[in-house]
Amino acid sequence: MRLKTAQITKKKNKIEWRSHEPSRLETFSDAVFAFAVTLIIVSLEVPKSFDELFETMKGTFSFAVCFALLFQIWNNQNLFFRRYGLNDPWTVALNGMLLFVVLIYAYPLKFLFGTLFSDNTYLVNGHVHEMIQGAQTPTLMLIYGAGFTIIYLLFFLMYANAKKHAKGLNLDAKEIFETQSIVYLNFICAVIGCIAMLLAWLLPVEYSGLSGFFYCTIGFAYFFWLGYRGRLAGKKFKTVAVPEQIKTTF
Repeated sequence: MRLKTAQITKKKNKIEWRSHEPSRLETFSDAVFAFAVTLIIVSLEVPKSFDELFETMKGTFSFAVCFALLFQIWNNQNLFFRRYGLNDPWTVALNGMLLFVVLIYAYPLKFLFGTLFSDNTYLVNGHVHEMIQGAQTPTLMLIYGAGFTIIYLLFFLMYANAKKHAKGLNLDAKEIFETQSIVYLNFICAVIGCIAMLLAWLLPVEYSGLSGFFYCTIGFAYFFWLGYRGRLAGKKFKTVAVPEQIKTTF
């Protein structure tokens, strides 16, 4: 599955794969990600009443969002290993830290989106309870922001480490340039997480939840940064078109 998923998301003429089969490190990572998905699952028990069924179904949207976010993290890790196939001590350590954060991150992730999609309420024995009080919102946003920031900092360090191994991996100039682009992109995402945390801390308590909307800037960051690096790459790696007649002679 790692191979097929990477094939779908592989960018042509960017970074060639140096690994095609999952290593033991990746197999272990898959098990950890599978366990993290289990932690965010909607429910492990079959509902015994319609009220319980309805309460369970309320968690479907939050589960879908959490699953999508975990899948994105898994796929980013998958592409990293497909591209570079590194198993040096620093990569192993960073990957271990990434898996640890993912496991810790699962419950806050589920709780945050659970509050958003369930109107901040849950049902127990027919009684409605509040999931989180207003004064606790800043702390929740700080916890979420910390997990988000650390994950992208770890990806930043992993790609920076891959660039250091450029000679051993036989990366060409274009691949080094693309690797550097991803290094900066992960750093930008980490900075966005830090700013979101700062907003959650500085905003009045009743508005601290709005700090989550700052994560929407990630899409703009991707668009502008990749567009800029794409134009820069076009200027830096200009190639002269070879006439068709010359091509067919080789």
